[in-house]
Amino acid sequence: MSTADFDTGEKNTWCPGCGNFGILNAVKQAILQLGLPRERVVEVSGIGCHGKMTDYVKVNGIHVIHGRVLPVATGIKLSNHNLTVIGHAGDGDAFGIGLGHFAHAARRNVPISYITHDNMVYGLTTGQTSPTSLQGFVTKTSPRGVFEEPINPIAQALASHTSFVARCYAGDLRHLVEILKQAFTWRGFSLIDILQPCVTFNKLNTYEYYRERVYKLEESGHDPGDYTAAYSKAWEWGERIPIGVIYKKERPTYLEAFPQLKLGPLALQPLRPSIRELFKEYR
Repeated sequence: MSTADFDTGEKNTWCPGCGNFGILNAVKQAILQLGLPRERVVEVSGIGCHGKMTDYVKVNGIHVIHGRVLPVATGIKLSNHNLTVIGHAGDGDAFGIGLGHFAHAARRNVPISYITHDNMVYGLTTGQTSPTSLQGFVTKTSPRGVFEEPINPIAQALASHTSFVARCYAGDLRHLVEILKQAFTWRGFSLIDILQPCVTFNKLNTYEYYRERVYKLEESGHDPGDYTAAYSKAWEWGERIPIGVIYKKERPTYLEAFPQLKLGPLALQPLRPSIRELFKEYR
């Protein structure tokens, strides 16, 4: 197989130069290199430019309403934990209306990978500020600049006990593929926050901006098992921006909390012929 086997034939409508192209190619390459069967991969996408990921990758896919990627992805994984479940969300989708779901999926350690396409702007609705827009960022709906402090996805993830936390840059495909491969095979919940330039509506956080600042944590001696060091890296932003695995710690997953799942995935368990006995039990 090749990445061409993951093409759906749908016309791509992203803006030329969009950072989503890098993420799309990286996801295909990661699935291919891991040898994951397409019928055992499920992508869940929300509302935003990223939402077309389920149109452009030939695996199982479902496009859900704004902010609800994680509840749906959780339900899929609980129903059949033999599936590789990949959630896609934009920074508005994930850290706006979906922020409450994020904290709970993380602390439960549901074995799904959550890819956030973080372009720090609402691209689909033509350039409003998002929860991760940097303070002072000027748009047509915030002509005096953003007043609020931005959400910090990495710090939020660490505070929510996420067992695998990474940041990547859409302009470094090889590095992104390697981090995605680690996330897709992680035994627990993983966040991959991807710095994804929006060439149309974000003229601040550009490819050039990131190329001058990003550096790889694995080349700097960072210990991803050190929570204190990880939290310090979460707040490192400005002249230098760290990318790579920021924190990881193995712990029991949400699937292990359910004795029903010890018999195997719910999707493969036989249905009870009658619920009469169950009614008697709870009289």
